[in-house]
Amino acid sequence: MERWPALELASTIRHDGSGGVADDLATPQSTARWIHQQAELLADHVDVAALTVDEKLGSEIVELRRAVRALFAQAVSPAPPSRADAHRLMPVEQALAHLNAAAAREAIAPQLDWPADSPPRAGVLSDESDANVRLIAALARAAIDFLSGPQREQLRACNAPRCVRYFVKSHGRQEWCKPSCGNRARAARHYQRHNATPAS
Repeated sequence: MERWPALELASTIRHDGSGGVADDLATPQSTARWIHQQAELLADHVDVAALTVDEKLGSEIVELRRAVRALFAQAVSPAPPSRADAHRLMPVEQALAHLNAAAAREAIAPQLDWPADSPPRAGVLSDESDANVRLIAALARAAIDFLSGPQREQLRACNAPRCVRYFVKSHGRQEWCKPSCGNRARAARHYQRHNATPAS
């Protein structure tokens, strides 16, 4: 299953299993855990071991996530956005400005790498020494790539009960982010049909 850093960032707000919303970036420790889970996705952009995960970095990532989720909500419109933050979305113009400013924090040059027995691949060259700046810029560039790429057309907000995730639709009839959400949605529909109060 393909993973996108922008979608991984947006998915740090999720259903907590008890009817509420959990935030995987709530503390420096949980932020560090999330970053290390993304190490493979970020390997070409930043050395995760060189990061200083503190309150400042955490708040920068959270603010970037706010911008990304606002732009995800714009991307799925006119369908409803995720229920987690639909009532407090960052304005689109502010989200765009924030995303672009975050990406511009690191000056990069494209680089081509072509190992002898492998196909060529693109990378980036940076003179930025601050790993934290590199992380924020890499996450912002990943969001720009995602939102300007073909997967944006398949982006959806899961409409299963209690789910607050965004997902990329992988086939024509997909309505939910994962099978368990589909099961929950079908069970809720079944319950409503069989327990609806007849109109008087």
